[in-house]
Amino acid sequence: MKKILTIGAIMLMGLSLTACGSSNSSSSGSSSSKQTTSSTSSSAAASSSSEAQVPTEFKTALIKAESYSKTMHMSKQGIYNQLTSQYGEKYSAEAAQYAVDNLKADYNANALEKAKSYQKNMAMSPEAIRQQLTSANGEKFTPEEADYAIQHLGQ
Repeated sequence: MKKILTIGAIMLMGLSLTACGSSNSSSSGSSSSKQTTSSTSSSAAASSSSEAQVPTEFKTALIKAESYSKTMHMSKQGIYNQLTSQYGEKYSAEAAQYAVDNLKADYNANALEKAKSYQKNMAMSPEAIRQQLTSANGEKFTPEEADYAIQHLGQ
């Protein structure tokens, strides 16, 4: 019985060492490919290495922010608040800030889509829509974004 346990332990250690060794060789292989990339295109290597350094939480916060912008047409502040809300996504303030800073969104277009929705579904006046778009308890768009929406509402 002792002999079987000893052989099993040795085999387990051997597997562990093999797994560690293959992990190291693949990472060293990727290092050499990074060196080749940097010699041929230093800006591409810098870009990929900076992307690799972005924490996963930040990347997923950005994906969620893109979703809120494209599907719900939210404002920058609205997205940030949703990402950090204890009732929403519960991301850290840093991850949410990264997301809204790196989000490629047209907030004028988002404000216009919200304005159209308020006009169509709630029969609101342009001034009531403007107030809802800029309200701290509403959509939280900037006054400029709300102005754009109101100016383009009938078009």
